[in-house]
Amino acid sequence: MSRTLVIGDIHGAYIALQQILERATVTTSDTLIFLGDYVDGWSQSAEVIDFLMEIKQQYNSIFMRGNHDDLLLDWMKTGEYNEQWFNHGGKLTTEKYSSVIGDRREAHVAFLENLQDYHHDNDNKLFLHAGFTNQNGIKGEYFTRMFYWDRTLWETALALDESLEKNHPQYPKRFTHYSEIFIGHTPVTRIGETKPVNKASIWNVDTGAAFKGPLTVIDADTKEYWQSDPVYKLYPNEDGRN
Repeated sequence: MSRTLVIGDIHGAYIALQQILERATVTTSDTLIFLGDYVDGWSQSAEVIDFLMEIKQQYNSIFMRGNHDDLLLDWMKTGEYNEQWFNHGGKLTTEKYSSVIGDRREAHVAFLENLQDYHHDNDNKLFLHAGFTNQNGIKGEYFTRMFYWDRTLWETALALDESLEKNHPQYPKRFTHYSEIFIGHTPVTRIGETKPVNKASIWNVDTGAAFKGPLTVIDADTKEYWQSDPVYKLYPNEDGRN
């Protein structure tokens, strides 16, 4: 039986990525949807990208664009960086990428260039890294960078009065267009959780792998999930983004 498996923010945690795919017993009949932020945090960002390129050849797989992925791509193409990115994982990534040269580097650039802003499936499920701001949904979004930078979708879900019905005039219109929305970007460790969190129609699968949490893969239909060990324990000599 085929499954749709959604993978949260990896942030250079190659060992954790291998763990969750093994623990979920992933097969070639499964569809793998990666929510972005493959890099920045732990020391194996380049190995993660190598591995994802292998997965792309072997599995039915879909890759979202995360803000950290976009920042890395910009640096690889221009050599320029912003201080905020550099201080939130970018510095370690640029150091590790000094050895990624030639054809391997070109392949990484091509992979990052071809990431998707979102995936909207036949069951009206939406998958993207961060969110969107337009009340009419993804097709009406004027600022496409919001697909991998927005936090207001998740913040609104957290603040929502759970007693409101979908037809209530105060119910956020953004939540009504899709049966479910799967995101990462804002770690649920900020609200004291380390497992996927559902608020309204939003499922947040960023379980804090860049910090003290595990990496997570969740079945989009059954909501069964599998997690790695807390990632910091897999990289005991590193700080991640802590």
